[in-house]
Amino acid sequence: MTNKSDDQNPEFIEPSRGLSRRDAFGLAAKVGLGAAALAAGAKSGTALAADAASSGLPKKNYKFFFICHVTLDQFFTPAIYGAQDACAAFGCSYQWTGSQKGVVSEMVSAMQTAIAQKADGIAVCLVDPTAFDAATAAATAAGIPVVAFNADVPQGSPNKRLSYIGQPLFQAGYNVALKWLKLVPKGGHVVLTIGVPGALNTQPRLDGYIQAIKDAGNGVTYETLNAGVDPQTAISRIEAYHLSHPNVDGMFGTGGADTYACGFISNKYGLAKKGAIVAGFDLFPQTLGFIKSGDVTFTTDQQSYLQGFLPVQQLYLHKLSGGLVGPANSDTSQAYVTKENVDAYLGDTRFEGRTPNEPK
Repeated sequence: MTNKSDDQNPEFIEPSRGLSRRDAFGLAAKVGLGAAALAAGAKSGTALAADAASSGLPKKNYKFFFICHVTLDQFFTPAIYGAQDACAAFGCSYQWTGSQKGVVSEMVSAMQTAIAQKADGIAVCLVDPTAFDAATAAATAAGIPVVAFNADVPQGSPNKRLSYIGQPLFQAGYNVALKWLKLVPKGGHVVLTIGVPGALNTQPRLDGYIQAIKDAGNGVTYETLNAGVDPQTAISRIEAYHLSHPNVDGMFGTGGADTYACGFISNKYGLAKKGAIVAGFDLFPQTLGFIKSGDVTFTTDQQSYLQGFLPVQQLYLHKLSGGLVGPANSDTSQAYVTKENVDAYLGDTRFEGRTPNEPK
C-alpha cells in the first residue's frame, strides 16, 4: 500500500525527510511542545512523531477528598460524575464525604479524617465563614492543598484555601433578582426562601436578592423564609406561607430544594396562572418539569458538573507540578433555563446528572 505524502494528508509525517519550520511548529502545537523547545533545534519527523505518540499527562494514583454539606443532595449528582470523569482521565481516585444535612461539625470531622489519611488534596464546601479555618491551616501545614467548591469564605478571610470553584454567589443572586424584578408588578410583595440562613452557599444569594430589590426602588416588598434543608420540609413551610399570603406576587428560592418546593406549591395552587412569578436556582428534575409546565418562570444553572471536575483537575496539576501550577478561582457561570431551552436540559445527559451513562 502506498502512503500518501503530507501534501495530500497533513496528518501524515514522512519519516524519510525532515520537517519544514512551519510544519514543525504546527505539529508542536498539536502535541503540546513549546516554541522554546523547537528554537533549541527542531527534531526530525520520526522523532516528533514518537513524541506525539508518547505525549499526554501521566496517570497518577492521587486520592482526593470532597467534603460536601449535603452529600446526598441530587444537585451534586453531576458534580460526582464530574469528579469521576476527571479521576478517570488523570488516574486518580476520590472520596465523597461530609454531612447529609449541613452539620458543619461533621464536615470538619471529615476534613480532619482526610488529613489523617494523608489525602493528596481536599475540596470542601466552605459553608461557614470561620469553622474550616483551623482544618484548612492543618492541611496546608501537612502539605495538602485545599480548594473550595460551591461555597466560599468571605473576601478577606484568613482561610488558606487556594481557590474557589463555583458561582460568585452574591452577584449571582443580584443578577437573578434583576431578571425577576422586571416581571413583578411595582409595589408587589414577594417571599425569598433559603434552606439554611447564614450558610455561605445560599446566604450571599439572598443578600444579592435583597440588595437588588433596594436598588430597584420600585416599591416591591419582601419577606424571607427559612425553608429548611430537605425538599419535604421546604414544601411544608412554603405551603404554610402561601396559605397565609395567598396573593403573593412572587416566590424565589436560593437553592435547589427550596426552588423546587416553590415550583411544587405554584403547581399545586396554580400560582403562575394567577400571575405569580416563581424562580430560583439549580436543576432539580422536578424544577425543570415545572418550567416545562409553566409553573416556574426560570431557574439558574451553576454547572454542578464543573464543580466536581475542576477541583480534581486543579488538585492533580498542583500535585503533579510540585505547586508550580496553582489552583485558580473558576466562575462556573450563570446560565438561565427557561421554557424556551428547557428541553435540552430534560434529555438524558450525564452533564446534568440525568443518566450515569458516559457521553458518546
